[in-house]
Formats: sequence, C-alpha cells, structure tokens
Amino acid sequence: MSTKLALVLSIAICIFCGCKSEKKSEISKRQETSFINKVEFSGGPASSLPVLFSNSENAILSWVTMLDDSTSQLNYAYLQEDKWSTPNEIITDKGWFVNWADFPSITENNGTLLAHFLKKTSPATFSYDINLRLKPKGKSEWVIQNKLHTDGTKTEHGFVTALPYKDDSFFVTWLDGRETARGGNHDHSGHGGDMTIRAATVFSSGAVTDRTLLDNKTCSCCQTTAAITENGPVVLYRDRTDEEIRDIAITRLVNGKWTTPKPIHNDGWQINGCPVNGPKASAIKNSLAVAWYTGANERPSVKIIFSQNGGEDFSTPVEVSGPNPLGRVDVELIDPENAFVSWMEKTGSSTYIKAAKVNIEGKRSPSVTISKLDGSRKTGFPQMCLFDNKLYFAWTALENNSSTIASAYLELDSFSILQ
Repeated sequence: MSTKLALVLSIAICIFCGCKSEKKSEISKRQETSFINKVEFSGGPASSLPVLFSNSENAILSWVTMLDDSTSQLNYAYLQEDKWSTPNEIITDKGWFVNWADFPSITENNGTLLAHFLKKTSPATFSYDINLRLKPKGKSEWVIQNKLHTDGTKTEHGFVTALPYKDDSFFVTWLDGRETARGGNHDHSGHGGDMTIRAATVFSSGAVTDRTLLDNKTCSCCQTTAAITENGPVVLYRDRTDEEIRDIAITRLVNGKWTTPKPIHNDGWQINGCPVNGPKASAIKNSLAVAWYTGANERPSVKIIFSQNGGEDFSTPVEVSGPNPLGRVDVELIDPENAFVSWMEKTGSSTYIKAAKVNIEGKRSPSVTISKLDGSRKTGFPQMCLFDNKLYFAWTALENNSSTIASAYLELDSFSILQ
C-alpha cells in the first residue's frame, strides 16, 4: 500500500470514528432527556422566582414579573392539561425586596389561597417585612392584606414557608431579624443580635395567632422548610452554633409544645458565612424525608434522610449528588418509603437540574437530567412538585440577559429501577 493511500485511509477512518462517536453521544443525550416533557408557560418575559404548590386537586405556579425597575407583580396560574393557565394577578406594587433566594410564594387550603411578598421598610438593604395576601374560598378578589409579624423593627424578615394546616388555616414559619436591631447594624456582615426562626398560624380571615419563637440563633439567609406530620408540624432549617457549625436542625410540635432543636445529622459543616442553601422536607403521615446541601470537610454534597416517626429519629443519610453539586434542593415523598429529590449540579462548564429516586433502605436510581440552565444566582432555586402521578419542575431560564419561567414534567416511571 502506498504512503498516500495509507494516509487517505487513516484520515477516513478517523473521520468515520469521530462521526460515530459524536452520533453516539448525541443519541445518548437525546435518550436521557427524551421523556422530559415541556409545560407551556404564558407569563411572558421579565418573569422569575417560580414557586410550585400542589395538593390532591390542584397544582399552582406563582412567580414575580418585573414591570419596570421599581414595580413588581406577583402572579399565579393553575395547571390545566399539562399547561399553565392564563396568568392571574395577586398584587402589583412598588418598594418590594426582590431577591434570588428569598422570594414570594402561594399556598392553598380548601379553596382559600395564601400568598406572601416582601416589602422594604427602610433604605437599608436588609430591612423588609413579610406581607400576607389572602383570597378566601368563593371570593373573586384578593381581599385581605396583613403583616405576618408585629415587632415593628426595620430589620430582615423573610425565607417563608407556608403550608395548609387545620381546616381553613395555614402553618407559617420564617426567619426573623428583630434581635439584630439591638446592635444598630442590620446587614449580614455584623448583626447586633442573632437571626431567629419563628412560627405562627394564619387563618382565612387574616387573623395571625400562636406566634412562637422556635430558635434564638440560626443561620441568617438559608431557606426554611416545614412539613405537617401525623403528630403535628415540624420545622427544619440551617442552624448556627457559637462555633459556626451550620448543620440542618429540626424542631417538632409535640403535645402543644415545641421540642428543643437538634441536628438531623451531624455533618459538622463549619463555615463563617451563610451558604444561602436551605433544606426541603416532605411528609406523608409520620413518614418524613429531608434533602439538604452541605460543604462539610470541603466536600460538597446533596443528601437525603428519612424518618418513620415524624422526625423524632432519622436513618442514615444517602448521598445523591455527583462531585460538583450547587445544592438548591427540593424533595417529594411519593409513598412512606420512596422519595424524589432534585438539585443543581455542575458538569464541566455547564450546570444542570438533576433528579433521582431514593428509598428508605438507601437504594437510589441513576440521576436524571431535567434541564441545562444558567449556574448563576439569577437562576434562583428550581422547584419540584408531585401532581397527578407526574413530577413537575419550574425554574428561571435566562437568555440574552432576559428571564422567563421554564417548566417541564416527567412520568414517575421514567426513573430506572433502584440500585
């Protein structure tokens, strides 16, 4: 064989193998995401900060639309035949605190809707109150607006979790910075006092009762989470010790009294600043699943843990993430022993929403890639909810410096057999 012919054959083989490899990679990627179904969203541009809520009857999406530099609009839509309905306005207002990690939400209980938003109380960066907005069952208008708290300090109040509770009420928990006013310095760099976590009950009439201090020292800007177990409400959050250990803690309402907070697992993450990465919880009767992010021992990971007695005791945690997770987790129990968990993770220079199925015995499915997305703070916290035997996702999508809401779903049987 001549040298020229050998060179031509060599080049041809390389091209063929390269094309074959590329096609195999493309096919693999298509197969991985072929069962991800897009959900149509008609909320338009400048939309961000989605929150998903679902129960046995409805799935609801809320989000914020920035009408101009100072005017915000809170909207919501119902899921109808795998599409989000025409947007409904909750409130349009100026002077809000709009933040990638501390955002408005919506909750429903027996036809009554509860929403919250954050409104500035002074020019200081971290000075805002939690405002409630209610739409009672059978009413066409959002008619009631109250503040969740009554301390009157020009400090930070936010990171709200609201859940349907008894009859026509809602259980609400939040981070409350009223104690930080003691030092006259309200930013995150030098609190005069400590951030606290509190809880209350909100009724469809707008009445707020049972305001309670749960912990007098917490991490300052990680999201809270809560669940209603058969025994009563449980609240989970990132705690903060005097030694700056910031692991996830739980407190439970038992026989009318809140238990002393304790860690759900001793990660031992010592960090001098808030990581802005809170936990998520889901409950069915007394089965409880909690997902969270930790950077303990300089090894970032996303974990999930189960309890079968309403959070009194927990099993050994299961690590679900790859080597470069960003956290921003969500979790949904589908039965007392199985849960889905989602998180953000970097692979090379790209960032993805990942999800996996995990059971109480520690077995888990391979991760499923839900979508590629921007890895910056502007993406916010992707959301996940379970409805009508499907898993729905929503997140902020960025393109050419503009944002909108992206949404998708997958069937529960899309996940492989647990391994």
